[in-house]
Amino acid sequence: MSSILVTRKLPSSVLAKLHAAADVDLYTGDAAIPTDDLRARVADKDALVCLVADSIDRTVIDAAPALKVIANVAVGCNNIDVPYATSRGIAVTNTPPDVLTESVADFTWALILAVTRRLAEGERLVRRGEWKGWALDFMLGSELRGKQLGLVGAGRIGRAVAARAPAFGMRVACSSRRERVGVELHASPLEAMSLDRLLLTSDVVSLHVPLTPETRHLIDRRALTRMKRSAYLINTARGPVVDEAALAWALQQHLLAGAALDVYENEPVVHPDLLRLENVLLVPHLASGTTETRTAMADLAVENVLAVLEGRPPLTPVRG
Repeated sequence: MSSILVTRKLPSSVLAKLHAAADVDLYTGDAAIPTDDLRARVADKDALVCLVADSIDRTVIDAAPALKVIANVAVGCNNIDVPYATSRGIAVTNTPPDVLTESVADFTWALILAVTRRLAEGERLVRRGEWKGWALDFMLGSELRGKQLGLVGAGRIGRAVAARAPAFGMRVACSSRRERVGVELHASPLEAMSLDRLLLTSDVVSLHVPLTPETRHLIDRRALTRMKRSAYLINTARGPVVDEAALAWALQQHLLAGAALDVYENEPVVHPDLLRLENVLLVPHLASGTTETRTAMADLAVENVLAVLEGRPPLTPVRG
């Protein structure tokens, strides 16, 4: 019987599929499995089910000579040395955006509404017992109607976010590095424009790009200084797309009105300067965090593992 290492607790219904087909070694800790423990436990395994917080580098891959498949319960695979795994004949799979598109799009709008209407600030104020009562000019936020939502990236999630914009009376602009998206936009309600123009003209800038060498620190000091002082930055993509030190500086200098982050450069560590600011909403990587979506993600990862172990091609392979 095949042997599988699972680096984090999964829904019981999903784990039952694995237990029916293989011997399962489940790590039950709440944080990422320690690297030494990971290397030791994966050594005799045929398959590995991991999360984005697990670093699957060459040392881990070399420690598992029998490994056939690495199934990442995440969209991105920056935590895995995909080229090296592929060179070793190991299939790498992910859970593509179509599994979590709607939950992330909903959550993006939750962040937009929360930061523009200062919900977190107000909630903290009430809990501290500092609210003195209603006043006409107290904690005024910003309305969305008639404003421009600028999407950096026009994949499935970006388009799902755009589809919700009319409900809030917002027009939508989009910047994408993929030429084919620019062509598609001519027949859609999204206005295609350069990143520079999008930053200059948008009232809310929402990030929906993968993490690549080109997008790392895409939002840096220069980009932030291009934004309106009344604008808000939203990141539900990948943490390193934003230079957190630059963002903290921009917020301190009042170069933009606020920001809402669900992902961070060095998760779970957050830049200390951001923690001290009231005009930034900090959320612990919850964009896909619904019972339905997380279960679907885990189920797809398991189906990928079972397919490979049964000699079938993986459902959602990642190319090295």
